[in-house]
Amino acid sequence: MFEITLQETRVYQEAKEEGRQEGLKQALEEIRELGIQQGRELAKLELIPRFLAYGISIEEVARLLHLTIEQVEQLRLATEQESSIST
Repeated sequence: MFEITLQETRVYQEAKEEGRQEGLKQALEEIRELGIQQGRELAKLELIPRFLAYGISIEEVARLLHLTIEQVEQLRLATEQESSIST
């Protein structure tokens, strides 16, 4: 009834392994891209207080970092609150 040859089984196993490898490769690429994006966002968070400390306006910081003025203002306030808590 179930007449599967040894060769058909091998082909199936090889195809299955190839699919698994391709899926793993794609998942790793997505994880890498996510890590890069998170690193960029973290860098922006670290740059905002530095730029503001140098006297760069909120508007200019927003333009330089491709953020909205509201985002810069929120991050500035969060940074100020964080630094006041830790001191």
